[in-house]
Amino acid sequence: MTREITFFSRFEHDILAGLKTITIRDASEAHFQPGERLRVSRNEDGVFFCCIEVLSVTPVRLEALTEQHAQQENMSLGELKQVIKEIYPGLDELFVITFVKR
Repeated sequence: MTREITFFSRFEHDILAGLKTITIRDASEAHFQPGERLRVSRNEDGVFFCCIEVLSVTPVRLEALTEQHAQQENMSLGELKQVIKEIYPGLDELFVITFVKR
């Protein structure tokens, strides 16, 4: 059985273009394993749009996010921190899921 992960629709193009190669999630989504293939759907409507393979899952604190993380998310560091604060208000312990589109 292939597990699923969802992304907001605004990230679909960047994932399909290979511009977004990480996602930063909370502990509820830190259970994915390297080598695992995931079906990717849009969060808003559940529409499937590709598959990804998990390369790594690494813990990170919000203040430890770097320009490299921002580049992997295809946004500026300021934008990245703002998006994280909107999605996970008040949360500091996060996980970087590195992936490749398959």
